[in-house]
Amino acid sequence: MEKSETMPLGVVIERQRSDHPWSDFIWRPVAVIPGAPALDSRGDWTELRQGEGWTQYHCGTLRLELFRAETEAYKVNLSQTPPSIYVLLRRDDDPDSPHDYLPFLVTASPYEAQDYLDSGEEIVEAVPMPEDVAAFLQAFVEAHHVDEVFTKRKRKKAAPGDELFSRCPPVSLPPKARRSP
Repeated sequence: MEKSETMPLGVVIERQRSDHPWSDFIWRPVAVIPGAPALDSRGDWTELRQGEGWTQYHCGTLRLELFRAETEAYKVNLSQTPPSIYVLLRRDDDPDSPHDYLPFLVTASPYEAQDYLDSGEEIVEAVPMPEDVAAFLQAFVEAHHVDEVFTKRKRKKAAPGDELFSRCPPVSLPPKARRSP
């Protein structure tokens, strides 16, 4: 039995003109394309649509990786309305690059997305999960998920004569017995 499965997802990113004085554009992921082909060897983005002040590009194809150990997170995602794919973009530090951001990761785990969101380094956006991907994810969860039984930890009983604390607090000691700093 395989521990993981993968599916290629094309990342669609939108560049929108911004009125902000410090940035000309706002970049955000807006969709994924199941089974999208890889970009050419030069990495040129494919323009998909454009409107007044915005343009959408197929900016890359990444692998959605599913792992048996993360099925609980996938179940949480599938229970949301609608389920989501989380797309992470990282700033492109190459001064010769024509793009400000590049696709870095796609994941179906809201827990993994939250970990990246906490860092503040990446743009993390939830995009609607296509039905094909939801069916793929559901089949993976049904094949690999095992519910873990919750067992409550039992406390040890205090032996008669044991003190609540191992030593007396310094304020209860006489002034001569206190340590000086």
